[in-house]
Amino acid sequence: MDTLFLQMMNALSYGFLLFIITCGITIVFGILGVLNLAHGSLYLLASYIGYSMIMKVGLPFWAAIVTVPLLIAIIGFTTEIFILRPTYKLGHLSQVLLTFGLAYIFHDIFSIIWGKNVLSVNPPEALSNSVEIFGNAIPSYRLALIMIGAALVLLLWYIQEKTKWGAVIRAGLSDKEMAGGLGVNIHLVFTFVFVFGSLLTGLGGVLGSPILGTYPGMEFQILILSLVVLVVGGLGSVSGTLLASLLVGFVETFSRYFVPEISLIMTFVLMALVLVVRPQGLIGRRI
Repeated sequence: MDTLFLQMMNALSYGFLLFIITCGITIVFGILGVLNLAHGSLYLLASYIGYSMIMKVGLPFWAAIVTVPLLIAIIGFTTEIFILRPTYKLGHLSQVLLTFGLAYIFHDIFSIIWGKNVLSVNPPEALSNSVEIFGNAIPSYRLALIMIGAALVLLLWYIQEKTKWGAVIRAGLSDKEMAGGLGVNIHLVFTFVFVFGSLLTGLGGVLGSPILGTYPGMEFQILILSLVVLVVGGLGSVSGTLLASLLVGFVETFSRYFVPEISLIMTFVLMALVLVVRPQGLIGRRI
């Protein structure tokens, strides 16, 4: 029972980390309709910058949590305005090809600047110990990930349901032309959404470093995992992303512990089963 409890806590923390990582691509696709295949590159860029700030410059982990997402948000701002905006009228294929090409460009840049070695970041000293729960020692950093993920869920719900920006975003999602006719600046809304999604991706890059590590090629693994969560939860559904992230977290964690020889395929088995039963995803809307 102790082992089962430990694995459940590991799965819960990993699931919330996946939610933080994949929330950005979900928001961008759900509102802008843009499938950003450079999402994993933004994550890895945040992870590399966080590593440089913490391990090379000597900044506190907390400073990197604040600074790195803001830098990624600025990169997202310039990307949306100068690169993605001209493709909005060209369709999904142009956007997919463009962002996938950006991912390969980023991959080469990462290798030139940071090399091809696996880099690791230590968690903050205040969270480097363990907390005893029901007689089990749970790493403090994993508990912090659970709390940060839960806080992000509440923040997104509040923004969507209780703020004017949330209402404007929902209006733009439902009917762009009508919202524009009522005076809503759709381009500004789209830019805000992409910047906010990039900021969340940057936060996930910093928080994920102590657990997942940082290495070349990781951006494509993160991209594939994010797409699995996106499909399982339902395209563009934040609540579906939360459910899918926790589900994938539990499947990956328990399969690695109990059946490690087939753990690599269990996530894709889960995705296939969900698509057979509900092609629109767990909480997706039927198109």
